[in-house]
Amino acid sequence: MDQGDPESFFTVTAEADGDHLRVVVAGEVDMATADSMSRATVRDDIRRVTLDLRAVTFVDSAAIHAVVRLAERLPGNLTVLPSHQVRRVLDISGLGDQPWLATG
Repeated sequence: MDQGDPESFFTVTAEADGDHLRVVVAGEVDMATADSMSRATVRDDIRRVTLDLRAVTFVDSAAIHAVVRLAERLPGNLTVLPSHQVRRVLDISGLGDQPWLATG
């Protein structure tokens, strides 16, 4: 999904393997794109989700809120792989020690 602004970029892809869904997000996740990221994770037959944010270059509070809502919807079944930028925002927000946040 291209947001139209040549400076902004956002893509989201999802691939299911049985009851596990891997969602890969790239670019900027903000108020305009956070809902698209969330919608990509909603499937009836999915029990576990890996949210790969390693290619995300920018997140705002709407993106963080979407990730927290997803963690609440999938307690114990979400793994978030953060980029450096995402990790930094989560740390600053006090969310850097969440069990759903992968380290390393």
